[in-house]
Amino acid sequence: MRLTAFALALCGTALPALAEEVNIYSHRQPELIQPLLDAFTAETGITVNVAFVDKGMAERLVAEGDRSPADLVLTVDIARLMEVVNAGVTQPVDSAVLDANIPAEFRDPADQWFGLTARARIVYASKERVAAGDVTTYEDLADPKWKGRICVRSGTNDYNVALTAAVLAHHDAAFTKTWLEGVKANLARKPEGGDRDQVKAIWSGQCDIAVGNTYYMGQMLADPEQAEWANSVSIVFPTFENGGTHMNISGVAMTKSAPNKDAALKLMEWLSSDEAQHIYAETNHEFPVKPGVERSDLVKSWGEFTPDSLGLADVAKLRPEALKLIEEVNFDG
Repeated sequence: MRLTAFALALCGTALPALAEEVNIYSHRQPELIQPLLDAFTAETGITVNVAFVDKGMAERLVAEGDRSPADLVLTVDIARLMEVVNAGVTQPVDSAVLDANIPAEFRDPADQWFGLTARARIVYASKERVAAGDVTTYEDLADPKWKGRICVRSGTNDYNVALTAAVLAHHDAAFTKTWLEGVKANLARKPEGGDRDQVKAIWSGQCDIAVGNTYYMGQMLADPEQAEWANSVSIVFPTFENGGTHMNISGVAMTKSAPNKDAALKLMEWLSSDEAQHIYAETNHEFPVKPGVERSDLVKSWGEFTPDSLGLADVAKLRPEALKLIEEVNFDG
């Protein structure tokens, strides 16, 4: 009955808040987070209802206003977190538990959003055509030695805009523009497809290296067709010349209108716990953000690396300038 009530509320029928439940708008596919939510309900007795909202989440929350049934939003990428925050539809959360469990670089200084898992933007390299040590830095991707050897998805994709913003944070606009031009000159083909498509292109011989997120390796290995692609590449963790490996997050924010605020806070805090961090990272092939929580065996097999110390809030501020530079060089053209 509670799930039906949430569904009715999503259709615009105002309903009184029901005790001990949490309603989530999620950018993540429900099956990716269901093991987490089932464990939370089993432990607390609090029902969790999820509506998958692939696009227009901020606009939807703005339109719904105080009548929105959503308590929390779950998103991928710092850009989508900032989108809902900038739309004015979230509220700050004061929690000693969240502050203790989540490092400062993975949460908003104003407590509007909190990272739950991390992923690295890395290089997939052909095991046959790229020697160990050939790729060391992100800056190196613009080196002419890679001419005709790089594949990448659209430069305006959220993940690549975030990486470009991080380059901008480490250097300046002039350097970043030159870097983008250099990477573009090294492309084996125009940007297209998703991260897994880039790995397929390496497997088929179209290119030798590609930029992608770590967790796609886990997804490919779980797919009989794509496992062959995954096994043709190795994961390389580049660093910035004056920093570490670029990181991004999946995260959570509490809506401004949250009708079940207390229960929502319990869920947020639980998602930062050792148990939840382990389940989340194991299910999604991502890195726990809470220090001390072990990575899955598969993720550990990819090797150790040094995460970049730049705060994601600082990187996010540079996204508009980064996107402008990407468009100026006509990266996808």
